[in-house]
Amino acid sequence: MSRKVFVSAKEVADRAGVSRSAVSRTFTPGASVSEETRRRVVEAAEALGYHVNHLARGLMRNESGIVCLIVSELDTPYRARLLKALTQQLQSVAKIAMVINTDRSDDSVDLALRQAIRYRADASIILSGMPDKSITDLCLKNGQRLVLINRDEDREGPLLINLNDREAARRAFIALQRAGCQTFAFANSAAMTPSLMAREEGFREAGRAHGIEVVVERYGPTSYRSGAIVAQRLLTREKRPDAIFCASDLLACGLMDAARHQFNLAVPSELCVIGFDDIEQASWSSYNLTTFAQPVERIAAEAVAWLAQPSQTEANSHKLEAELIWRGSVRGG
Repeated sequence: MSRKVFVSAKEVADRAGVSRSAVSRTFTPGASVSEETRRRVVEAAEALGYHVNHLARGLMRNESGIVCLIVSELDTPYRARLLKALTQQLQSVAKIAMVINTDRSDDSVDLALRQAIRYRADASIILSGMPDKSITDLCLKNGQRLVLINRDEDREGPLLINLNDREAARRAFIALQRAGCQTFAFANSAAMTPSLMAREEGFREAGRAHGIEVVVERYGPTSYRSGAIVAQRLLTREKRPDAIFCASDLLACGLMDAARHQFNLAVPSELCVIGFDDIEQASWSSYNLTTFAQPVERIAAEAVAWLAQPSQTEANSHKLEAELIWRGSVRGG
C-alpha cells in the first residue's frame, strides 16, 4: 500500500511561481495578498491537493486548537444534545473537539486524557459532575484552560457553568402543590452528581417549608430502567405518592411507563409527574411530560466564547435558569 504524501507549502509556491510567504498569506485570514497572487496560489494548491497544516501553525503560537470534551453517559439524550451543541460551537471558531468517555472506572480515562495532553490540547470542557476531581487536577496541572459544567468545584481559573437547580426544584414543588397533590416524592439515580443532588435537596427543602416530608428513592444510573425500578419502590408504599419530581426526563419516562402499565395509574389524574432536561422524548404524545428545559445552546455558546478569549486567571461563574415547560403530566398544566 502506497504511503500518503503530504504536499508542502514550498511545493505550492514553486508551482505558482511565488514566495513561500505568499502561500502563507493566501491562507491566513485578513493577510494582505494581491488577487493575482491569490488566484495562482489557490490554483496550485487545488492541483497538488495541498491543505494548510493548522496544527503546525498553532503549535508555533503555542496553541493546538484542540479542546477535550470530557463526558459521561454519552448515550443519554441530554448529554448527546449538549455534546452536539459544543462541537458545533467549537467548529464555528476553528477548534477541534476531542471526546473522552469517562463512563469506565479503570485507568483508561486517565490514559486517554494524558494522550490528549500529549497532543497539546489547549483546553478541556468537563460536561458533568460524574468524572473524578483528579481529572480536573490533571487538566489544570498541565496548563489547560478549563470549563466545568454542572460541577460544584471551587477553584481559581476555570469557568463554572451551573443551573439554578434548587430554584427549579422549588418551582416544581409549587406546581405540584397547586395541582392539588398531597403526597410528594423525588425520584433520583444513585449517581448523586452535584446537579442531581441540588434538585433533590431543593425539592425536599420546599416541602419542609410547607410542612410536608418528601419521600426520596434513588437507584442505579440515570436511565429509563432506573426510573421504572424507582416507580416500583415508590408506588408500593403504604402511602403512595400522587406527585413525583424526577431528577431527569429519562427517569421520568421509565417511571411513567411503570406507573401506567404495572400499577394501572392514570397520569395526571392519579399521578402527576415532572421531569428535568426537556429531551426530545419528553414531548412525545406517549409522555407529554412537564419538565425543565436546560439552556443547552446558551451553555455551549458561553463555554466556547470564554475559551476564545485571551487567557484569564480569575474564577468566573455563571448561574443559568431552567425554563419550566408545561405539558400534560401535571393537572392544570
